Amino acid sequence: MDRVTSVQLFIRVVETGSLSKAAAEFAITQPTATKALAATEQRLGARLLHRSTRGVTPTEVGALYYEKCKLIARQLEEADNLAGLLQSGLGGQLRLSCSVAFGRRVLVPLVLRYMREQPRVTVDLAFDDRYVNLVEQGVDLAVRMGQMADSALGARYLGSNPWVLVAAPAYLGERGEPKSAAELAGHACLVYSSVQGDDRWRLTPPGAEPVSVSVKGPLRSNNLSAVLAAARAGLGLALLPWYVARESVADGAVRPVLADHGLPAQEMHAVFPSPKLVPTKVQHFIGFLQQELQGDWWRKPPNSPAA
Repeated sequence: MDRVTSVQLFIRVVETGSLSKAAAEFAITQPTATKALAATEQRLGARLLHRSTRGVTPTEVGALYYEKCKLIARQLEEADNLAGLLQSGLGGQLRLSCSVAFGRRVLVPLVLRYMREQPRVTVDLAFDDRYVNLVEQGVDLAVRMGQMADSALGARYLGSNPWVLVAAPAYLGERGEPKSAAELAGHACLVYSSVQGDDRWRLTPPGAEPVSVSVKGPLRSNNLSAVLAAARAGLGLALLPWYVARESVADGAVRPVLADHGLPAQEMHAVFPSPKLVPTKVQHFIGFLQQELQGDWWRKPPNSPAA
């Protein structure tokens, strides 16, 4: 018998004054209960119970031990209740992780609205463009782009993250607007260096097969905001996620180029430490994200400005 069960058994023996009654509550035989209590007394090196034909009563040491055991039992019960509440309810802390650009421009406004709707939820939101080990970092949920690799992690599809080719009107006025994907090789191209094959842009002309073009230009950066800033400054063409370019397209600082060409779109997934026993707070937040990231979500203005 484990120590927690032994403690619970001892409590009930004292409270009922009977080994047989306590044994019956635990669905064990009286000899098994007697053996378990004897093992506890041997481990403690102290006699806990007076035994007589009229029943059992605690010794002086046993009475003190009983009070401590009651305290432990209450704390265990509170811990179980808390775990059950957090697992089944929408309270407690939600630890989230995502890339810097997506976090600032998309997730922050959504999280702030979610927190207003669910005031019992607190959020720990971390931005990191590097791979984050969810288990080691204690992360409840991460938003990740691209196809999911096989792993022991749980995942739910959230939607699509489309990209757009843009340039500033000043650049296009000076260098001319490319009319085909092949012409990109002769243009100044601003390269986001965190995407696999970043210096080869893949576009699909209308009614044709995809075309892969080798590009180069004055800037390479692993930061999307830096690439966007260079495009706004007229330094070249930039291939960006729509959610990054949206506001700059809206205010006219840049405009889409080769808009009739198809561009690859990334899959977005909510990823969590295990596909089993997913807490309700995580499931609920995933449902919230799926609702918000459906359709042309990237064209919608954020509900709240990103810092």
